[in-house]
Parts: sequence; C-alpha cells; structure tokens
Amino acid sequence: MASQAARNDPAPIIVKKITVVEGGHHGGAWKVAYADFVTAMMAFFLLLWLLGATTEDQRKGLADYFTPTLVKTKEQSAGSNGLLGGSSLTDVDSYPHAGGQTGTKTLTVPRDATGGPKEGAATIKRIQERVVEAIAEKKKLQELMRQVRMIDTTTGIRIDLVDDANFSMFSLGTTVLTPDARGLLDVVAEAIRPEGGKITVRGHTDSLQYRDTRLVNNWSLSAGRAESTRQTLIRHGIGADRFRRIEGVADTEPLIADNLSDPRNRRISISLEH
Repeated sequence: MASQAARNDPAPIIVKKITVVEGGHHGGAWKVAYADFVTAMMAFFLLLWLLGATTEDQRKGLADYFTPTLVKTKEQSAGSNGLLGGSSLTDVDSYPHAGGQTGTKTLTVPRDATGGPKEGAATIKRIQERVVEAIAEKKKLQELMRQVRMIDTTTGIRIDLVDDANFSMFSLGTTVLTPDARGLLDVVAEAIRPEGGKITVRGHTDSLQYRDTRLVNNWSLSAGRAESTRQTLIRHGIGADRFRRIEGVADTEPLIADNLSDPRNRRISISLEH
C-alpha cells in the first residue's frame, strides 16, 4: 500500500529562469541616430556646394521665386497701419510661430551679396521722407497714401500700390491709369528716381474673368498694367535701362488668398534692387 501511495504523489515542479541578453553593447538604437546624423550632414554639405556653385544673379532669382510666399504669411500685417505703412522682413510680426522674428542674427547672407536689411530700411526711410514732403499740402494724395505699402526684402525693397473697394489704380478692365492713381504714381516715381539699382514691375489682378478669355484675359491685363506703370516711371526721368523685368502674373499671387476676388488682390508691385 505504501508503494502504491508513493506512485500517486504529484510530480515535482521545476522552475527554469531564462535571462535574455540584448545583442551588442547598447542595442540597435544608436544606428538610427547615426543614420539621421549622416543624412543631415549630407544635406548640409549639399547646401554648401549649391551656394558655392551658383552666381549672385542665380541666388537673387531663387529669392524672387520664393518671395511671394511672404504674402500669404504677412497678409494680416504688412502695410496695415499708418501712412506708408509697411513692414520689414526682420520686424517682429505675425509670422505663424510663437517667437516671431527678433532681429537680423538669424539671417545668413552670402559673402559676396550686396545690400541687406539695414540698407533696405534706410532706402524706405529716404523714399518716405520724399513722399511726405511732396504731399504735405495735398490732402487728397495724403488720403491715397494708405494704398502704398513698402516692404524690405532680402534683395531690396518692394512698393505695392494696392486697390481696395473705394480705389482702383486702373479703369475697369483696362490698362488706363485713373486720375487719382496717376497722381499717386507721380509722387512715388519722383521719390524713387534718385535711388539706384534695377527695377522690376509686376502686375496683379483679382480672379474675376472676362466673358471671352480668348480675346483678353487677366494675364494680358496684368502685363499691360505693368507696362503702363513702366512708361509712367520713364516719363518721370527713370532711365529705361534700369528696368530688369516687366511681369504680369494675373491672380496667381493673391494678397488675400482666401478670397481671390477681393479687390486688394489687384495691385502693382515695384521692386528696387540694392
């Protein structure tokens, strides 16, 4: 009987501990960090190579290409306050990040580039002084100066002459300057004439289309208005050889991006390079 009881005893439980050891000293996480580092360094040296392989004109062309993006981020701030209200690229403003811009230390300028934020600000100040002096006794023009916005760019300054619900630079659907716009442009032309550098004139329209776009459209209209502006500037003594480009961009670079038919999208931009 004793042997029978022994045979019915439960089998002993054996606990086996297994220790898992990671491969290598610290696992594989360092490989991901190292790959990110190598990718960043490759991008950095590629950027240095591109800067060294391009000319100043090519860099300016790239800057001009990306300049319109500033319109969307600054549409609520640029030129919104005061006579000749405008803003500088280095002003603290409403850019969509918490810190804003606090100065020029974050700007990197190629060694052989000319001009800069300080020069642009000085140019704007000189032009403003000439304009204020010219319209000191002209109340009508003082009211119209709210349509003028001056912005400091990386290559010079840009003067925008902007339409609104109560003011138009050109007669509806034409390239003919209105009397008020002609007086306004006369003052601006006299103010920028003493400044040096090349000039680019760019015409903008809203999104309203013609009935028959085969005959006339916003592309030809914006280009014609830019050319009409150039001719007015020439009549005020600005040399024809100072003009680098005359452009018509229709409604592709709106000032008010969420409403393409807004009259403020109709404007003339005059860019002066350092």
